[in-house]
Amino acid sequence: MKTAQDYLDGQLLLIDKPLEWTSFQVVNKLRWHIRQAFNLKKIKVGHAGTLDPLATGLLIICTGKMTKQIDTFQGQIKTYTGTFVLGSTTPSYDLETEIDQEFPTAHITPELIHKTTQQFVGEIDQFPPVFSALKKEGKRLYEFARAGETVKIDSRKITIEEFQITNIEGLKVDFSVRCSKGTYIRSLAFDFGKALNSGAHLSALRRTQIGNFSVEKAISIDQFISLLSEL
Repeated sequence: MKTAQDYLDGQLLLIDKPLEWTSFQVVNKLRWHIRQAFNLKKIKVGHAGTLDPLATGLLIICTGKMTKQIDTFQGQIKTYTGTFVLGSTTPSYDLETEIDQEFPTAHITPELIHKTTQQFVGEIDQFPPVFSALKKEGKRLYEFARAGETVKIDSRKITIEEFQITNIEGLKVDFSVRCSKGTYIRSLAFDFGKALNSGAHLSALRRTQIGNFSVEKAISIDQFISLLSEL
């Protein structure tokens, strides 16, 4: 059974983030419950790599002194599975915003879909989505986007180690991707659509692995809270 000192000395928690929660909300919820369980005035809690609200899956949460290791975990290779929808785009590149443009898809064959993945394997330049938490001139990019302001975004070098198509059903394309820190799967969806001479957006995303840590070993927020209440 874990003690207050264990959490202060540092714990690594593997949480399966639910849909529509921000990573920040998960951290706040866990911190509150740890403080309540052990009657602590304060304890450091942080996550090692943001997941978008519309993504689910592995979130590494660090407590106490383990928060000093966050950068190490953030830098590790990540694996995702998800679904692209071909033939349409959204401003946020996912379902956070409405479809704004539609594109022809009659020319797209399964062979073309599989072949196009090869363009993205290795080190590539990627533009982050405008709807992202990256900062420019002291403001987050999504603040510019929501205000309808245009802003110049610089591309970043990222590495995609593996990009596989796992299923094609009409315009829905399931994939798995293994990639470096800083990779935006929403941008990959948008760029993939462009490379097909069409458009695409992300309709589902799940992070399954960070380094050697797997979502299969993760627990839900409710499971963690019930473990604390057993103390």
